[in-house]
Amino acid sequence: MGFVATMKKYNRSFWTSNTIELFERWAWYGFYLAFPIFLVGSTDTGALGFSNGQKGAIMGTGSALLYFLPVITGAIADKVGYKKILLLAFAIYISGFYMINIFDGYSLVYMAFIWTCVGGAFFKPIISAMIAKTTNEETASIGFGIFYMMINIGGFIGPFLAGALMKVSWQNVFYMSIAAVGVNVLLTLFLFREPGRVKDGSSLLQNIGHAFKNIFITLQNWKYVLFLVIMILFWTAFNQLYYSFPIFVDQWIDTTKVYDGLHAVWPWLAEAIGDNGTISAVSMTSMDSFFIIVFQLMVSAFVMRFRPLAAMMGGILVLAGGLNLMFSTQSGWLILLGILVFALGEMGSSPKFTEYVGNIAPADQKALYMGTSFLPIAAGHKLAGWLSGDFYEGISDKFFLLHKEVAERGLQFPTEYSDSFTKNDFFSQAAEKMNMSQTELTNYLWQTYHPSNIWMVFSGIAVSAVVFLWLYDRFVMGGK
Repeated sequence: MGFVATMKKYNRSFWTSNTIELFERWAWYGFYLAFPIFLVGSTDTGALGFSNGQKGAIMGTGSALLYFLPVITGAIADKVGYKKILLLAFAIYISGFYMINIFDGYSLVYMAFIWTCVGGAFFKPIISAMIAKTTNEETASIGFGIFYMMINIGGFIGPFLAGALMKVSWQNVFYMSIAAVGVNVLLTLFLFREPGRVKDGSSLLQNIGHAFKNIFITLQNWKYVLFLVIMILFWTAFNQLYYSFPIFVDQWIDTTKVYDGLHAVWPWLAEAIGDNGTISAVSMTSMDSFFIIVFQLMVSAFVMRFRPLAAMMGGILVLAGGLNLMFSTQSGWLILLGILVFALGEMGSSPKFTEYVGNIAPADQKALYMGTSFLPIAAGHKLAGWLSGDFYEGISDKFFLLHKEVAERGLQFPTEYSDSFTKNDFFSQAAEKMNMSQTELTNYLWQTYHPSNIWMVFSGIAVSAVVFLWLYDRFVMGGK
């Protein structure tokens, strides 16, 4: 069956579901890639001025729940109905984004993000289930390819626009996400059609209990459990794209040359997303999704000749090389190359993870195994949050390293940040007392304390995942 003939087979529910996914990813990633900078940035920019440890705790806990709770929320959606749960998810999203925007205390922001992630957990299982319900054996392959493309289109547009909006005010980023979710409310009310549901007579609590029973059944397979544990390492390294990379670029990288290169080709675009002749960390990070949109089909065609486990190992090694470039240099162009390498590794490994789980699952338990495949992603988020917290701060946070430097020099500054003494105030006053410009002080700290060493930790975790996967493949699975 040809491509055009296949495209004609998709009904309105399929396209509506994909459009909803695009706008949800637009809203989520537009907020999420900017969120770490919002949490730790200086308060005089409208950010919150939290520590990296606080940032890691907030993002790690909330994101872990986002990937664990679908075990429960999926069962609820099957019982209550997809349309009602979608509207509930969007109501939680809108209220969550609004609360994060207006709160400034650590506990309140923590709870607001948890609340927002609950909304995401209600949303997450629905659209993928809709794609499954609106495709068949003939149309599923292209259908899920379209679905993955929509995810990355939204994942590119949201952060790319957020990078331009945050230069005006942080509020604009949250309003953009709220507006994107608002579009989904309209799509759900007027275009979304509820799929048919099987009424088995069980109660909601029985459905949830059955979901946990399914987890227990799949986790009795010790080989599968071992594989999931190893993949926690991969997701821990992978998630540094969201947790640490935007802050690293924001604090250490001069993206002027990237701006100049873009301005030479598309002046209007550079001026739209640029700020004082630079490209924001959020817009830079969004290039991961852009590269996936451009290269996914080519990478998929290349890796299809390899066994899923072999493709995963190769992809994770490439991803480790990307992390090296992303965290080891101050060159904006080399960092952009690192994002490309990272994206190529992601394209080679992440889809193969899902394929491998489907391959090793018993024929009558594929859905059960797919459900538990989210568990290492949840654990990876929690560990990524911890790693990007105090651990990252001690090695790579510019303000932490500056505190060490001023202490060694015996310079006196307030011990805590406040509205009258922000992180930016500290940096500018320290530069003045050391007779340096702020650029010179940044370069001095880079050369003295080597914050780029963090790449060895992140890449090392990814490489260790490859080593353990090879041992797993060789000695547990026998190369099957």
